[in-house]
Amino acid sequence: MALTLSRKAQAVKPSSTLAITAKAKEMRTNGIDVVGFGAGEPDFNTPDNVCEAAIKAIHDGFTKYTPASGTNELKEAISRKFKEFNKLDYAPNQIVISNGGKHSLTNIFSAITNPGDEVIILAPFWLSYPEMVKMADGVPVIVYGTKENGYKVTAEQIKAACTDKTKAVIINSPSNPTGMIYTREELQAIADVVVEKDIYAVADEMYEYLIYGGEEHVSIASLGEEIYKRTITCSGLSKSYAMTGWRLGYTGSSVEIAKLMSSVQSHATSNPNSIAQKAAVEALNGPQESLAEMKVAFNARREYMYNRVKGFPYVEVQEPKGAFYLFIDLGSAIGLTHKDRQITCAADVADVLITEYATAVIPCADFGAPNNIRLSYAISMEEIAKGLDRIEAFLKELK
Repeated sequence: MALTLSRKAQAVKPSSTLAITAKAKEMRTNGIDVVGFGAGEPDFNTPDNVCEAAIKAIHDGFTKYTPASGTNELKEAISRKFKEFNKLDYAPNQIVISNGGKHSLTNIFSAITNPGDEVIILAPFWLSYPEMVKMADGVPVIVYGTKENGYKVTAEQIKAACTDKTKAVIINSPSNPTGMIYTREELQAIADVVVEKDIYAVADEMYEYLIYGGEEHVSIASLGEEIYKRTITCSGLSKSYAMTGWRLGYTGSSVEIAKLMSSVQSHATSNPNSIAQKAAVEALNGPQESLAEMKVAFNARREYMYNRVKGFPYVEVQEPKGAFYLFIDLGSAIGLTHKDRQITCAADVADVLITEYATAVIPCADFGAPNNIRLSYAISMEEIAKGLDRIEAFLKELK
């Protein structure tokens, strides 16, 4: 019998965001002045006190295995954070610490999904969700939010998408890629559907601290006992504390689901990085000034980028309320030409920008939005201004 490879693995798409970011880095290595709007990570260094805690952990010999689901010290810090910020009561035995938010989400779908189970994904969506669901033998069901509703999906749409095979719905607020947030009222309506249909809510709240303009972050699990029992809340330290490379995510859930995720993780990775766990304790329990300073800088960049881009030709853009992304609709540019090349989708725009204008943007077909691009403002104001100059020049050359 001929050797064959896994059909499941062959069906998984590679991350287009990481591919574009890698291409931009390669061009810089070759001496090209590239502006990269692709990165989903802060351009700030990890706060000094967090780094110092990690160095101390190394010197103290805290370099061995920890419990599979993380140290009790970090679980207690996360439990306090859940209570104070999210208004959620998750005891340490309800918390699982993993190697980043992606790992946490992968654990979630491994714990709750059986072959053929459907998971509702609200579009535009973070491109990894469908692949994670498929890797857990689930079936992604995409429900599209409208531009008129801020790219958000309504509770009525979610209810209409439910079948007898529906296992869960993923709620990402603030959203990657749109930067929009679901209000308390919108989340309450979704919670009512989740409880009525007796499904799970997977709440991806990775950008929870990065909300602007007086808006509030609401955790759907905080809206009542019944929705709390059905929700797995997922977050991490990557975005808020500039700790992307440290790889630490965490979940709060029922004890039963936490045990399942811990069992899966014990065989997949043994445990999260011991040194990063010590750093995370300091991040959560130590001074929070660095977090506040980063948020102020992100907000200034957000305002500058939005106010500039909304005046560009052929674009539609809504003011983001959270995260660090601007979501740009280029539908009016479809069918136009740049030099002798016709623009058929946002991917064409991204290709022209990287090859001719040394500017990397993320085309959003893999996010469920083929006519949109995503720009990150987790880069310096100087780079933002330079990159927007290039994008504006490109748009003005369209005919």
